[in-house]
Amino acid sequence: MIAASASAVCVLGGGLMGLAVAHQLARRGQSVTVISRRRSEAAGFVAAGMLAPHAEGLSGDLLELGQASLERIPRWVAQIESDSGLGCGLRTSGIVVPFLTATERDAYPTGSLGQILDRNGLQREIPGLGPEWSTGLLFEQDGQIDNRRQLMRALERACVSLGVQFMEGAEVLDLEHDSANQLCGIHLRSAEGEQQQLSCRQAVLCSGAWSQQLVPQLPVFPVKGQMLSLQGPREALKRVIFGPGTYLVPREDGLIVVGATSEREAGFAEGLTPDGQKQLQTGIASLLPMAAKWPPMERWWGFRPCTPDEGPLLGEGPIPGLWLATGHHRNGVLLAAITSQLMSAALPGGDPLSNEDNEWLKRFRWDRFQTIL
Repeated sequence: MIAASASAVCVLGGGLMGLAVAHQLARRGQSVTVISRRRSEAAGFVAAGMLAPHAEGLSGDLLELGQASLERIPRWVAQIESDSGLGCGLRTSGIVVPFLTATERDAYPTGSLGQILDRNGLQREIPGLGPEWSTGLLFEQDGQIDNRRQLMRALERACVSLGVQFMEGAEVLDLEHDSANQLCGIHLRSAEGEQQQLSCRQAVLCSGAWSQQLVPQLPVFPVKGQMLSLQGPREALKRVIFGPGTYLVPREDGLIVVGATSEREAGFAEGLTPDGQKQLQTGIASLLPMAAKWPPMERWWGFRPCTPDEGPLLGEGPIPGLWLATGHHRNGVLLAAITSQLMSAALPGGDPLSNEDNEWLKRFRWDRFQTIL
């Protein structure tokens, strides 16, 4: 066992949420170390990057949290771009949700927040949309960010520019606590296979779908998603299409990100499946038939961190000194801005939390399900 040097704050997980939290902590002058087993497996590299609290039909507390984060995203992105010198690919492209019938449209949870489109309106916004879609909703306030190719890279560089340290290839084995149950250290295995004890009294858990493996009390489980991308003509699709079970997200260069399956019974089973890929192809053919002829560029899969109500776990964890920023399910990219800012303010030494931010931490406590049950 090798004793490693102490770090003021350890961020457990180097995906989107871990990088976003590390960046905000470093901006306030905090010493930060990010411990990451394999950043390429993070959901931030897998997601399509939609910023869509309205188009996704969120409701209740989760809708309000998503709206609050959406408002913060432009300033958050500006900080990342300033610190990194790289663009993040933020676009307010608007999102169209098509429906087969007006009855389905009128029953949509966020329908009152969108612009109603008839068939002619749909064709105007989405030239080539499948013929069975008779009506829809346009959410111009929603957008997207190129998380896979731009945001993640910019966040990594921003963190490095602010002095964040990285332990890549290191697997956290256990969290150590003292007689008062206070977090006091992290037991890990380095990339070289050496077991180490890292002294640490403040840590942020950003381990996504794997969070429960470290903290068994947390109700986080994986939901597998398969995706692919197509290369379409530039400007062939200007709006995001959010259809039932399938969505198409156009980037500025004509790349179309297509997702995503939702496989709750798959656990951590890796790899693509014929059924999953067929589901995506069927969705493409239904939503935008001409896109079925565009060449596929890449196919991939990942694991969303889900909770019983599909909302994140934020704030203090079951061990004093352990903070939670996990369980964001399919809204991690949308919620990264507000989550990272909440963590930066909540940890010791941060600016005083506003009443609004305190309320968010209360609503999304990790143990909220115990009162429900």
